[in-house]
Amino acid sequence: MKELERLSALELIDLYYGDESRVSMEPCIPYGWQFKDEDVFIPSEKGKGLILFGLLSRDNRLIFRTTKGKVDSSFVIEQLETLAFTIKKMTVIVLDNARIHTSAKVQACREAWEQRGLFIFYLPAYSPHLVLDKTAPPGPVRNLIETLWRKLKYQWLRPQDYASEESLFYLVTQILAAVGRDLTINLASSELAQTNCGGVLRNVVYREGVNGGRLRLNR
Repeated sequence: MKELERLSALELIDLYYGDESRVSMEPCIPYGWQFKDEDVFIPSEKGKGLILFGLLSRDNRLIFRTTKGKVDSSFVIEQLETLAFTIKKMTVIVLDNARIHTSAKVQACREAWEQRGLFIFYLPAYSPHLVLDKTAPPGPVRNLIETLWRKLKYQWLRPQDYASEESLFYLVTQILAAVGRDLTINLASSELAQTNCGGVLRNVVYREGVNGGRLRLNR
């Protein structure tokens, strides 16, 4: 993972962190204040909600898709297939080991994607030395994009935004579209400042030579 971060810092690859989340009419309000005997509440409704699929880089480039439909391996494949035809350089997508990311259907597509320069790197299920989100509590490895989902649900969405499902879903789309332009997240890694550029470049030449110009990740 550190090697991928270094290659990204050198602008030799594009590195994105991908995952799904969900927004619904059940608000994510961590805490609030009220006077004694004051009744403070936010209306809540159960429902399927809006599913969010995102690919986020450390420099706040966000590729996203929203849907009210079913999210499965076919949906993930559709997003990565579209991306594979638009990339300009070698691109690595970091994903967790959810079944929709690791299914046989996804694996069957990887060779074709790699020929176009798109690679998948799966995070280990538990590895304390690879905590990508420095603000997250200790525990299993957390994908960097989870920081975006927390910002969206706990900071950028306001209680009044849950007035109706239509307005909520519209605002979510507008917020995600503003990431990297009007909204930014500090995702800088302190480890990147210590990058040994010479060593990284030698690693790139070596790996390309061994694999015939192709980067192999978790095959």
